[in-house]
Amino acid sequence: MLRITPRAARSAPVLAALLLAGCSTTSPSGPAEVAPVPRIILDTDVGSSTDDLFALEMLYRYEDAGRCRLLGVVVDRPGEANAAFVDAMNAWAGRPELPVGLVRRGPEKAMVFIDYALVADATDADGRPLFPRAAPGPGGRPDGWVLYRRLLAGQPDGSVTICSIGFLSCLAQLLESPPDDLSPLGGAELVRRKVARAIVMGGTFAKDAEPEYNFAMDPEAVRTFFRLWPRDVDVVFSTAEVGDAIDYPTALVLSDIGPTDRHPIRQVYLQCDCETGQRMWDPLAVVQAVEGDAPFALGDRGTVEIAPDGGASFARAPDGNCRRQLPGDAAWNAAMLEKIRSFNRRRRRIGRCGRGRPRPVPRSSGRPLPCPPPWRPSR
Repeated sequence: MLRITPRAARSAPVLAALLLAGCSTTSPSGPAEVAPVPRIILDTDVGSSTDDLFALEMLYRYEDAGRCRLLGVVVDRPGEANAAFVDAMNAWAGRPELPVGLVRRGPEKAMVFIDYALVADATDADGRPLFPRAAPGPGGRPDGWVLYRRLLAGQPDGSVTICSIGFLSCLAQLLESPPDDLSPLGGAELVRRKVARAIVMGGTFAKDAEPEYNFAMDPEAVRTFFRLWPRDVDVVFSTAEVGDAIDYPTALVLSDIGPTDRHPIRQVYLQCDCETGQRMWDPLAVVQAVEGDAPFALGDRGTVEIAPDGGASFARAPDGNCRRQLPGDAAWNAAMLEKIRSFNRRRRRIGRCGRGRPRPVPRSSGRPLPCPPPWRPSR
């Protein structure tokens, strides 16, 4: 007898169709269907550590290679300058139309380690912007939770991966949101209907450890997230201890990017002191969101409880919807750093080429450049 667990219940119609078809996904007249690329919403506290910037750049590269579809970016660190930095990154990457939402009720006193947001306004020797971008349209940019509702409502059921690499403020507000003109579903039900799973960079489950930064800055939002998140939608944690051993020092960053002024991450490293003890935590969540579980060792299923200060504890439970990445050894850490560096080594400007995508246009001539060959990160 086949038992449908809560996590499998949403897939029951698909499972039934496969059983009726003899468990085969191969058509008699052709090869098996290719699984759709993940549709990703990035939720980031950009404006402090630079690992958020690498995570966003990696998603551009993955999308250029046909590995994912980036639906939008939610900025969960308060401040218009932080969202404007993402606008500048998007325009630099040939994605000026990519929607960006901004938290309105977030942690106002969140610690800033590297104050780089205004680097987006850098100019060249003639006073021209290095990273020109359009201003938000009439009415300004949407609140983060509103953008979540808008994006989720327009996607097929069970198709979206949320990649959260910052605070959980906007996700908590999404889960609390009522039905509206964007969707007749309340926030929690909208998530249950549309989201395949969430990859969350946050928390630490080491015994007696201090609360991890992303959880500690808005612990009330973290508690709301765990209280309202649907129990049949998985959450995978990329915890602090997994990325603690992956360092990408300034000298390597600048060497990998190469001698160009028109690279926002390079400008951050030129204008700011980025040797603050930060590590490559956030890119690990992006790798799993796009490439799946294969590059990682995952722990058993379980549940998570949150203390008032944002501290987290993990308890094994076979029917739990939470899993966590496990720290790798030295060889795994080196390989993952090499993967992250590979996204920075491409000298050509990022551009959205291919079917229905505009080619990059050099500002000097106004004529499109030829599309580069498909790019794939080294493994």
